[in-house]
Amino acid sequence: MKKYIIAAALIIGTGAVITTTIHSCSTLASTDLGVSIIKKLLLNGIDKGMGIYSNKEAFLQNNMVDKALPKQLRDINSTLEKIAPSLVAKERDYIAQAAAYTVNTSRPILEGAVSSLTSQDVKRIVDGTTATQILKEKTSQQLVAAIAPKVDEKLNEYGIVKTINTALSGNNLLGNLLGGSNNNVNAGGLSKLASEQLVNGLFNIIEDYEHQNSKALLGPLGK
Repeated sequence: MKKYIIAAALIIGTGAVITTTIHSCSTLASTDLGVSIIKKLLLNGIDKGMGIYSNKEAFLQNNMVDKALPKQLRDINSTLEKIAPSLVAKERDYIAQAAAYTVNTSRPILEGAVSSLTSQDVKRIVDGTTATQILKEKTSQQLVAAIAPKVDEKLNEYGIVKTINTALSGNNLLGNLLGGSNNNVNAGGLSKLASEQLVNGLFNIIEDYEHQNSKALLGPLGK
């Protein structure tokens, strides 16, 4: 079990300074302070993710978004690279624009889940589960369902699905990969995969923020 301390003055929420004493892991998990610290950490991570998703260039350059690319979409892009390399860049550009379009949908879902965190959730975090993992458990499916229509709207607006199908016409490498027929990419399938990438990429960013900043608030003493 990991043990943590909180020492010195911590700035929570609007900037109010709260002075704490050293707490054991079990005490931390049961305090309002412990919950507040985890909430603040997650909200900052969400803010970072929303900032990246709102900026197309930042989104395209973020390797944590690339790591979230679903295998099926990666396979499609690998095939396109062989026959129409420029189309992969266009696809990524359109997904980046779709990402910005989903920010106002994703943010309230994530922030609502953070608001609902309990001391039991914090106890799990103290015992070794990342705060991001708990947030993912609470919101992942809801996020995909919520943003998929918006992603679909954007991809159809730019005509990327039709363009991909034109490029893949007569190509037998993909088959019915996304539920289409005659080697056509199914629009809903592509949008769902793009939505999954956006959600998982967002969690990657939040978790990276958590890893880089949690020690500033929670100092590990051992296992």
